[in-house]
Formats: sequence, structure tokens, C-alpha cells
Amino acid sequence: MRPNLKMSSTTNPLIFNIISECKTTKGRVAKMILPHSEVDTPVFMPVGTQGTLKGLLPEQLHNLGVQIMLANTYHLGTHPGPDILKQAGGLHKFMGWDGALLTDSGGFQMVSLLKLAEITEEGVKFQSLNDTKSEVMLTPEHSIKIQNAIGADIIMQLDDVVKTTNPDKERIAESVDRTTRWLDRCLSAHENPNEQNIFPIVQGTLFSDLRTKSAQDLIQRDVKGYAIGGLSGGESKDDFWKMVLLSTNILPKDKPRYLMGVGFAVDLVVCCALGVDMFDCVFPTRTARFGCALTMTGQLNLKQKQYKKDMNPIDKDCSCTTCKTYTRAYLHGIVTALPVACNLLTVHNVAFQLRLMKSIRESIKENKFSMFIKNFMDGLYPNGDYPNWIRDALEAVNVSL
Repeated sequence: MRPNLKMSSTTNPLIFNIISECKTTKGRVAKMILPHSEVDTPVFMPVGTQGTLKGLLPEQLHNLGVQIMLANTYHLGTHPGPDILKQAGGLHKFMGWDGALLTDSGGFQMVSLLKLAEITEEGVKFQSLNDTKSEVMLTPEHSIKIQNAIGADIIMQLDDVVKTTNPDKERIAESVDRTTRWLDRCLSAHENPNEQNIFPIVQGTLFSDLRTKSAQDLIQRDVKGYAIGGLSGGESKDDFWKMVLLSTNILPKDKPRYLMGVGFAVDLVVCCALGVDMFDCVFPTRTARFGCALTMTGQLNLKQKQYKKDMNPIDKDCSCTTCKTYTRAYLHGIVTALPVACNLLTVHNVAFQLRLMKSIRESIKENKFSMFIKNFMDGLYPNGDYPNWIRDALEAVNVSL
């Protein structure tokens, strides 16, 4: 049955109500009210790059309890293109999805498609993925035009993204200032401010002074929320968590903070404690396509022979349809071989991420988040050999393992 796609009309397209705050860490629980859906935070957002989550139908996402998912501006702007999306009435109607949507601006492709990209003050010139003989110029204005046609509840500014491990501070400083200039161009070009929210993106890679400058510049703009970008790109975990904490310490407390591209379970737990509200990553769905299932004690690679005769579900504590119906042995026989396996494992992995975030929210509301963190880490590291970066990050928010 196709879901109801009626969009509420509002002049305030994002309301962020903080419900509960952890008394020990910076973690908090909130209700984020968007035009298409109410979203409970902290939230993990599955990634449907081209308007579809690989392996799942929108109805399945709805049944799993997904409130918000991602799509990508660069890919959708290339195919099917903004004209078709506008003709369809936006991506929600085009893909049959009644929940909230967030679109990435296309800036990340500066890193992922760097060999095909040329970056100038005007914007980013890409070699088309569909036609290698043609080029696409993505400017801040064009990025917003595409996102206006897509109709996502939250849209991202086009930012000047530099690989996290780039040591060139002069280039990073340039990207910080350019990102702010591009934000102002995005805000000027935005045609649907009463229905779509632009989030600026904090840049600065691993230079604390530049990241501080970026955050302080961006909070001067009148926006509903902020993203933390330029991380999860190959940097050390020790550098990673420090930049996350630096960013959340500067960004306003009364607005959502979105850490881009982060989805490993341990990172979600730590970064919720550091004050992050929103996350996204292709990892849970991508690893499903490689035959791996997520659990509270780590990944199960179901291709391994040890599961050939294992009649247990992936996770006895999981209530997803895959775990209630199929055994590890059954999945072992079909993973990476039959398309249905992608569907079954993706259902479980998305359910796992949602269950993890729900557990985090409930533990914060019950003032038991510190204990939840300790129990979670003990499950992952039963011998107590916690990585130093986890110890240090949690110590910074008053949790000792």
C-alpha cells in the first residue's frame, strides 16, 4: 500500500525540542519536527543515494520505523535531473516515500570523484558519470536549485571539501572561507525557506583553529541546524573525536548537530556522548551486500563456513523479520549469491542501527546512558582492551571505562 504523501504546510520547517539531557555526558534526546515527519534524535539516517535504499522498498523502511533517510544531490541532479523531479512533484512522490528526506549537496564528490573534479570559486566542475565526454558545473546556486526540485526537508549547503588527511593548511584555510562564502550564496538562492532547511557544514579538517573559525563563522547565519563535515575520511580516531567535540562545543545547544558520514556502532555511541544528534553512513547497507550482519558484539561475516550449519538467527534479541524467519545457515547459503540476501541482510542491519539509537535515547531519558556506554563497550571488548581513543573521548565527557 502506497503511503500518504501529504506534506504539512508550515512557516517553521524545523522545530527542535530537547526532551532530556544526560547529566554526565553531552548526550541529549530531542524531537525534531520536519514538514514530512517527526524525527527522534539521536538518529541514524540510512543512505539512499539515488532515491532508493539499495535492497529495500520504501514500504519496508516505513515498517522498520525509519523516520528520515538521505539522497544525493549530485547523483539525482545528473539522473533523472531536476526537471523530471520537479515534474514528479519532488523526490518524495517520485520514490513513494512519506518520511523525511535529507539531501547531501554534492560537495563530498569533490573528494570521492576528485580525479574527475575541478574546484574554483564559481563551483565544482565534474566529468559526468553518465557521459564521460560531457562536464557538469555544480555551483552553490545550482546545488540549491536541484535540492529545491528534490524537495528534501533538510538540504545541505555546497561546501568546499578537502580530504581529511591533506596536510596543506593554506588549502584548508581557503576551503573554510570558501565554504562560508558558498553558504551565503546558497541562502540567497534558496527558493523554499518555509519548507526546506539549509544546514551549513563546518569544515577545517584536523586544524582546530580553522575548524573553530569555520564553526564561529557559520553560527552567525540564521539557520535551523548545523552539520560537522570533513571527518571520517581516513584520519586517526584520536584526531576524529577531538574535532567532533570541538565542533559540538561551539555549535548552538538549541539546534541539531549532524555528523556527516559516520555509522559504525562504536562511533555512534561515542559521538552521541560528545553531543551529536544526527548521523548517516552507507556502511550498514553496503556491508549487508557483502554478506555481513551487524550485532552488538560486532559483525558476522555470514560467508564463513562456521555458519553453514548454524540454526540460530543472526541475533536472538532482534525482532526484525529476517531474524524472526531465517537462520544463519540459510543466509550463509545465499549471501552475495542471490539478490534476496541483500534484502534480508539490509533489513536486519537497518533494524540494528535503529535499535541501537533507540537504546541510546531510552538510556539518556532514564539517566542510565553512562551505564549503557559501559555495557556496550564491554560487549565489544570483553577483555577490557578498549582502544585509547575511546577511553580518551569518553573521559572528556566524564565517563570512565
